[in-house]
Amino acid sequence: MLDIEKKLLGNLSDEILRNLNERLTYLRNLEKRKEEIKNSIENQGKWTEEIANELENAITLSEVEDIYRPYKQKKKTRAIIAKQKGLDLLAQNIFEQKSTEDIKEFAKKFITDEVHDITEALSGAKDIIAEIISDDPYYRKKIKSIYYKEGIIETSSNKEDEKSPYEMYYDFNEHLSKIPSHRILAINRGEKEEFLKVKIIKPEEKIIDLICNKVIKTKGDRADLIKEAVEDSWERLIKPSIDREVRSDLTEKADKQAIIVFGKNAKQLLLGAPLKGLTVLGFDPAYRTGCKLAVIDETGKVLDTGVVYPTEPQNDIEGSKKELIRLIMKDNINMIAIGNGTASRESEIFVSDTIKELKEKTGLDVYYTIVSEAGASVYSASKLASEEYPDLNVSLRGAISIARRLQDPLAEFVKIDPKAIGIGQYQHDVDQKALSESLSGVVEDTVNEVGVDLNTATSSLLSYVSGINSGIAKNIVKYRDENGKFKERKELLKVPKLGQSTFEQCAGFVRIPNGKNPLEITAVHPESYEVAEKLLKTIGYNKQDILDKEKLKEIKSKLSSLNIMATAKDLNVGEITLRDIISELSKPGRDPREDMPKPILRSDVLKFDDLKENMILTGTVRNITDFGAFVDIGVKHDGLVHISELSDKFVRKPTDIVSIGDIVKVKVIGIDFEKQKVKLSMKNL
Repeated sequence: MLDIEKKLLGNLSDEILRNLNERLTYLRNLEKRKEEIKNSIENQGKWTEEIANELENAITLSEVEDIYRPYKQKKKTRAIIAKQKGLDLLAQNIFEQKSTEDIKEFAKKFITDEVHDITEALSGAKDIIAEIISDDPYYRKKIKSIYYKEGIIETSSNKEDEKSPYEMYYDFNEHLSKIPSHRILAINRGEKEEFLKVKIIKPEEKIIDLICNKVIKTKGDRADLIKEAVEDSWERLIKPSIDREVRSDLTEKADKQAIIVFGKNAKQLLLGAPLKGLTVLGFDPAYRTGCKLAVIDETGKVLDTGVVYPTEPQNDIEGSKKELIRLIMKDNINMIAIGNGTASRESEIFVSDTIKELKEKTGLDVYYTIVSEAGASVYSASKLASEEYPDLNVSLRGAISIARRLQDPLAEFVKIDPKAIGIGQYQHDVDQKALSESLSGVVEDTVNEVGVDLNTATSSLLSYVSGINSGIAKNIVKYRDENGKFKERKELLKVPKLGQSTFEQCAGFVRIPNGKNPLEITAVHPESYEVAEKLLKTIGYNKQDILDKEKLKEIKSKLSSLNIMATAKDLNVGEITLRDIISELSKPGRDPREDMPKPILRSDVLKFDDLKENMILTGTVRNITDFGAFVDIGVKHDGLVHISELSDKFVRKPTDIVSIGDIVKVKVIGIDFEKQKVKLSMKNL
């Protein structure tokens, strides 16, 4: 079964498969919309071979809607009112330009109780012509093309004297064809917050001439009337509509790019290297309410909690030091994880001074690191946190989350809505449904890539395993609590509501260390156990041998020298599956996160005032946007490495150079002491 699936899918990655599924959904919606439009036009008795061809050749929803535009039921427009007054024949006479009769004489025939004079008749006819031109998909397509080739987006200030994050856009313009996604989203937000006025500059005369050259075939009164109708159509109908469509298209593309960036950042954050085997103190900084403390052991179990007041207004430095040292000595704390939110700077100075004092007195080495606390408050007040720690204060749950993020970022971050974890660009401005779907996919891919320990995973982590929903995840945890640890994967079939189909989906992604079968610390699926055992037998080993470090080296060496094609034939297995089995047997139980950069551990603090230009520092990449990377160098605010400063070579996108969590060397190239901002560079380092 697995062989067949892998051959059919060409061994494509989860990300590519998800993109293909997204494209397939779009194409299905496109075909569905085409069918709806066909039925609507047929019901109006206006279906033609020409419309059928146009619809068949349309490749975007936008094109399809433009084709349908003339047949769409409209509200009471000026053209509809003119038609109701019987002026469509007059409009037709003018637009066709075939008659030689004086147009004013011809227009007299249309004077009625509703049409009082020639001027009113001709005005109504022009309204009808203006709408015909506006609804023509040919013109709309051509005009959009001109917008994208020659259009410029221009922004100006609504509040010139007011400081805002949008000051660079107070007098700004850029070609539509070149403006990057992050600037579109920034402009949209600035406009929404009423700091900016936005307009699109386009070659209006050129567009009017394009239409006139197509529709005006003669000279004279009729030609003059058509030109007036074209100008009215452009100003009143086409320009506002195309402006909206182009802005909407730009926003949609910017949304997609922002979601892609956010997804990549989220995956890197989730794949952060865990710090295993440490007792960690989570330190959640605050001012008035005090800094919350939570000590967790190497398994994540809460050992102690408390509150200290080293910050304003209490400034109880000595009392706080005594309590922190007491906890360090009592619980053998190796590491302190400090949240990076309010009062983080003051808390860092306090922790640094305390562990230096402790080192001088006892020789004990304790380190600290700064941890992103984004989303910790969201988690603390969540239903899940209440279930996990029903007896603990909401504020203390935040300190636990901060500590656990250092121990196992993946297990902790899956508890939080991805939008709340403080990475990406303008994530609250983009299509929220599309963002949620994308991020759920990213989290699922990451969980499946890392694998999940079936005997320690929380229900929130298990719910992201392929095939397992939140209900089944809770049933797994409940079964484990009632029956003890799982000894083998097939025991999952005893879990209520977890059937054979779900088992086939999830089995390869769960791990059972110290279980009955050594293969269950790998991603080898139970369907392939027999093949894996035969493979090991062909090179003179058995499945127990993969747990022996010395034998594993020999196994890895022999597996790497196999003839894949011949071995696959001998074992009657697909080459793709065989390669996967070999890869897993060569590194049983290995966590792919082990290759990721470890957090920077500190014992001393760097103050903003200590910074000087040309200083070389080591920092951690905290966030990546289209315009650069934000690096934590140990001062209060992350410094920006602009895309132009990421490398000596041209950089198309920052993610080509850095990833979330990377440890990088940077040079300080600019300091704004007033705004507490730092410009950094990675060039020539």
